[in-house]
Amino acid sequence: MLATDIGVEVVYALPDRQVVITLRVCQGSTAREVIVQSGILNDFSEIDLDSSSIGVFSQILGAGGIEGPSKYRVRDLDRLEIYRPLIADPKEVRRRRAKVNQATQS
Repeated sequence: MLATDIGVEVVYALPDRQVVITLRVCQGSTAREVIVQSGILNDFSEIDLDSSSIGVFSQILGAGGIEGPSKYRVRDLDRLEIYRPLIADPKEVRRRRAKVNQATQS
């Protein structure tokens, strides 16, 4: 272990389980490099780094002034989260639920 190594986690959640890979990487590695290095792409072919959202502790990389995965330099103890695409729009689900609740109360 080198003094410039840092510890990070790569996380991917499925409906029935969560995969957490803990690894040590060189300081200065980008989020994208760390995800590739973790080997998670070999186990989950559905992950497309070009279209998947990546976050660090729920902060989406490439949004809100945070650099994207190809530029964001990971820090010691970062938790890189790979998000699956939404299967339903949360706003639309809430609208439908409100309509059903409104209809049952009338």
